[in-house]
Amino acid sequence: MARYHSGPILPQAHTMTDPLAQQFIRFALDHDALRFGEFTLKSGRVSPYFFNAGRFHSGAALARLGAFYARAIVADGIDFDMLFGPAYKGIPLATASAMALATHEDRDVPWCFNRKEAKDHGEGGALVGAPLAGRVLIVDDVITAGTAIGEAVEIIRGAGAQPAGVVICLDRQERGAAPDMAAAARSAVQEVAARYDLRVIAIARLADLLEHLSSTADAHLPAVAAYRRHYGIDERAEADATRDR
Repeated sequence: MARYHSGPILPQAHTMTDPLAQQFIRFALDHDALRFGEFTLKSGRVSPYFFNAGRFHSGAALARLGAFYARAIVADGIDFDMLFGPAYKGIPLATASAMALATHEDRDVPWCFNRKEAKDHGEGGALVGAPLAGRVLIVDDVITAGTAIGEAVEIIRGAGAQPAGVVICLDRQERGAAPDMAAAARSAVQEVAARYDLRVIAIARLADLLEHLSSTADAHLPAVAAYRRHYGIDERAEADATRDR
């Protein structure tokens, strides 16, 4: 287990009950990043919960979020050389993760992000930060249709580097709505893992949220559990899709 410098309480390593994920769920609820109600998704589905990483909008919250990413990355043991944050949400996430890896995990790695539009003055170009090289770990908040990850993979390979994997906050563990997702049998995470041959690391999953709601006898449990039964994917199939990539 990694040794941490003095400071705020930080996430611990993964176990079978995944206390890291449970700590993250509580952290997200405390910051209103996880909310309950009726939320219409891009797919048209009405979800009883919604996750928004943009709610971690203070310095302290972002620092702790970076610590969660760093701990999940180290606990997974994935081999990588640098971080890449897809514009826009991936930019602060990759930056915070790089800082947390250096501060709390004694691992100083380069980071980079892309601009949505290439700059035509000054240093120019579409990338900011370290040059893309080696095995690049993509940092984002969630995977929905996988479009942002596909663009990131293209940017990384175009620079002559190799995508190492993807790390996200939350895996919704639900079947895709897009017609090309193997007849909607696979989740967006499974689709990205299969399409790009990448390992996908999630700090927490819908299963972890359900575990939290169950352990606290939360009134939102029935609605979230029903949504999972209706749209959820097989966890064993998901594990097979992302293992040993």
